[in-house]
Amino acid sequence: MNNEKNLTIPLLPLRGLLIYPSVVLHLDVGRDKSVEALEKVMVNDHRIFLAAQKEISLEDPESSDIYEVGTISMVKQMLKLPNGTIRILVEGEQRAQITSFDKTDDYFEVNVDLIEDEEELDIETQALMRNALDQFNGYIKLSSKMTPETLATVSDIEEPGRLADVIASHLSLKIKEKQEILEVINVKDRLQKLIEILTNEQEVLGIEKKIGQRVKKSMERTQKEYYLREQMKAIQKELGEKEGKDSEVTSLREEIVAAEMPQNVKDTALKELNRYEKIPSSSAESGVIRNYIDWLLRLPWTNQTEDDLDINHAEEILNQDHYGLEKVKERVLEYLAVQKLTRSMKGPILCLAGPPGVGKTSLARSVAKSLQRHFVRVSLGGVRDEAEIRGHRRTYVGAMPGRIIQGMKKAETINPVFLLDEIDKMSNDFRGDPASAMLEVLDPEQNNTFSDHYIEEPYDLSKVMFITTANNIATIPRPLLDRMEILQIAGYTEVEKQHIALGHLIPRQLEEHGLKKSQLKFRDDAVLFLIRHYTREAGVRNLERRIASLCRKVTKIIVSGKKKSMTITDKQVENLLGKPLFRYGLAETEDQIGVATGLAYTAFGGDTLSIEVSLSPGKGKLTLTGKLGDVMKESAQAAFSYIRSKAEELTIDPKFHEKYDIHIHVPEGATPKDGPSAGITIATAVVSALTNKPVKKEVGMTGEITLRGRVLPIGGLKEKTLSAHRAGLSTIIIPKENERDLDDIPESVKDDLTFIPAAHLDEVLKVALKDVARK
Repeated sequence: MNNEKNLTIPLLPLRGLLIYPSVVLHLDVGRDKSVEALEKVMVNDHRIFLAAQKEISLEDPESSDIYEVGTISMVKQMLKLPNGTIRILVEGEQRAQITSFDKTDDYFEVNVDLIEDEEELDIETQALMRNALDQFNGYIKLSSKMTPETLATVSDIEEPGRLADVIASHLSLKIKEKQEILEVINVKDRLQKLIEILTNEQEVLGIEKKIGQRVKKSMERTQKEYYLREQMKAIQKELGEKEGKDSEVTSLREEIVAAEMPQNVKDTALKELNRYEKIPSSSAESGVIRNYIDWLLRLPWTNQTEDDLDINHAEEILNQDHYGLEKVKERVLEYLAVQKLTRSMKGPILCLAGPPGVGKTSLARSVAKSLQRHFVRVSLGGVRDEAEIRGHRRTYVGAMPGRIIQGMKKAETINPVFLLDEIDKMSNDFRGDPASAMLEVLDPEQNNTFSDHYIEEPYDLSKVMFITTANNIATIPRPLLDRMEILQIAGYTEVEKQHIALGHLIPRQLEEHGLKKSQLKFRDDAVLFLIRHYTREAGVRNLERRIASLCRKVTKIIVSGKKKSMTITDKQVENLLGKPLFRYGLAETEDQIGVATGLAYTAFGGDTLSIEVSLSPGKGKLTLTGKLGDVMKESAQAAFSYIRSKAEELTIDPKFHEKYDIHIHVPEGATPKDGPSAGITIATAVVSALTNKPVKKEVGMTGEITLRGRVLPIGGLKEKTLSAHRAGLSTIIIPKENERDLDDIPESVKDDLTFIPAAHLDEVLKVALKDVARK
């Protein structure tokens, strides 16, 4: 190379690399301008100026896109490749800096000033050289891309500037950092910067090595586990266990990750899955964990149905499925109305209380249908174990979740209509009290975190609409009863039963027995005859049985070919079902002395009681028969005491208790009877016997009596009134305070009955007794 300070020389822009003086490098050249520059160079002295581009991505750089400082290099070799590119071998000679561009059309030609290194071989420079070599040695040890031989070739270099350039050429640095080293003219500064870069690179490589070691250990562990799994697969295959747990665990893990369950439940499921994976299939615990994971996956955690909030549509469905029951229907429609406005109301907890056969269960099913929710029914009759509600702990053999969680699994949504049937039939023993476990289920403030012993994770029941049914709410524990909204279903009148039979029961039974409407018809009076003479109930269950019996008998007649069709009349009912089972109108056929008709309330609805009193010579002994309960016996004692205290006013011999023994009997002696509401009936029958005045046959009565003769209010007036109407009574004496309950009684019943409110026994006797005494 000559000693010119200024040169005009072709320029070859480099992309993604840089060359230092004294360094040999292979380059592939493909751009048109670069090829033109090479051809110019090869014609002249083979010298070319190499400078890096600032942006690698530029295909056609401008003068401003190229670094000013570069290296004048000698092209040693050139080879044209088949793909059109040219491969050259270049050796860097000296730094230079661009002063101006002479030509930029076919190729770049630039004016450059040569740069001489500013170096001085003193002690400081030697120290820097040694430090740079030490740092480079440390760098080589940490780097996986360099060999120890590289250090040997560098160690022989005695010129400090050249040493810095050669070391820098071996480093994996960004172009910007390499360019910074290239632009440092002072050799000491260049060595100092190189040492700083080497120190930093060693730290980075050290961290990379640690990370690599951790990854390697993890990979080794993974490979080891993979190897062991493959061995296990092979063993299981030999044992005939197919692929064993591996595919099952993979499938379960995917299901758990995809399931829309709360994060805490998902974490628990994955943790149990890891345990399941490690435990041998032969272990008993393996099956327990597998069942547990399956329950977590099958339970609905977020899936819910959209409520149909169209009130008119819901009302249409309820009326279509059920006749009457206005209060219950109104309550469901109220819930829908509130839900439509708020969309956040917690599910109500309704208790449908009433005698059997009035449609409590089917009504709950209709509620679900009107809301377009899933329906689940769980029967609680006879449940006496707390674990039936809360589930068994998984430590027990054959453990399962409780009936609530089982029901939610069947529902497949978090907002079903959940029917808890016969909640009054639960009992308790040494295994716990299930009614107490139900307190959390039926508490809107607590059931959003219901705890099942098997599932263990809290489960949200707040969106469930719970409906319970009961025949007798008196047997339900008070705290549990307090959590429910009681909706009484008293029973049906004859007219309502007739509507239900014609509109629901008969069409259903015709379909079940394969009969067409043209083959079997029921006359309205025949249905009424069937109700009056073959059933005696508050509901319609026995009525449906009688209709089913008629359908069976008619089906036999038609199939045998005797007739093609039949119309059921009163006479046909009697011919097919036999003589009437009950006499319509259970009231007495004539006025009798010492016999009064009382009205009673039972779990099966209302009923009438005929209370009889007989006198016999004696000394005032009071005998009570008919399987009476303690409360009813005390009512009789109270009535007897009142009559003794008012004997003269009642025109009774004041010493009757010294002359007569009194026997009070309530027929159907095998049937237990209890309650205070027979007080005025017993008193009336006793007064009738003592005064020899008959009791009017058409009068029924109900009310509790005190020692002063006051008539206290009673419960179940609607049920008692319906029983009086069935019995054919025309007048009912009721406590004065029960007048408010008359609004609940159907108009069709009120039109046939006369209600006499009474506050004192004197008012009862004026209505019930005939004034003329019999001889």
